[in-house]
Amino acid sequence: MSRREPLFSIITVTWNAQDTLERTLQSVASQRYGRIEYIVIDGGSWDDTLQLTEKYRSSIAKLTSEPDQGIYDAMNKGIQQATGDYLCFLNAGDTFYTPLTLQEIVNVLPTTGELPDIIYGETAIVDKEGAFLYMRRLSAPEHLTWKSFKSGMRVCHQAFLVKRSLAEPYDLRYRLSADFDWCIRMMKKTNRICNTHLILINYLNEGMTTRNYKASLKERFRIMVHYYGFISTVFYHLWFIVRLILKPEK
Repeated sequence: MSRREPLFSIITVTWNAQDTLERTLQSVASQRYGRIEYIVIDGGSWDDTLQLTEKYRSSIAKLTSEPDQGIYDAMNKGIQQATGDYLCFLNAGDTFYTPLTLQEIVNVLPTTGELPDIIYGETAIVDKEGAFLYMRRLSAPEHLTWKSFKSGMRVCHQAFLVKRSLAEPYDLRYRLSADFDWCIRMMKKTNRICNTHLILINYLNEGMTTRNYKASLKERFRIMVHYYGFISTVFYHLWFIVRLILKPEK
């Protein structure tokens, strides 16, 4: 007997995102896969963010607008409200790669037995108009484990879908890189991880982590030391420097 198709809880957190949000709302609304629960968590915007959400209200299952303690606190609220089989975090300005993305994900999942605990894929980088720039420099590994992140965040957070039953809250001690810590924690809990071999996400080439790049790297260093040890982390950071010299980031 075939298994039912999974329900995807898509979570978008926003705050004064009028310039980037509509493309994300359109992307979710245009998905041709029917089993979607779209959750928008707004931090109490005073621009036209909420007016934009009203245009797409028929596609939004749950909308919350209230002050929060930052992006990861808002994501935790999204987790609490979600009822789907999988969580997918799609930030304002980010989109699914095509209107068929969720259906294509379902098509590559096994039709019987347990659903994978984690699903992942590739990420394209786009500009503020949504035009393709290049593929993400760190490509997804063929076989992903929690040790894969020793060499950096090998899978973009938005292209990393986790079973809701597996999910834990983001650690709010990390202001900029709690997603890095969260992904490692989720992978440590399971080895049932599915590589879709698909491009899943168009990722906007800006955001909080990019604007606070140095502070984010310091947090990631602390996280890597916690999981992989100090010596291993220092070794890999020396390799990062060599890699950047040999192959500069775009």
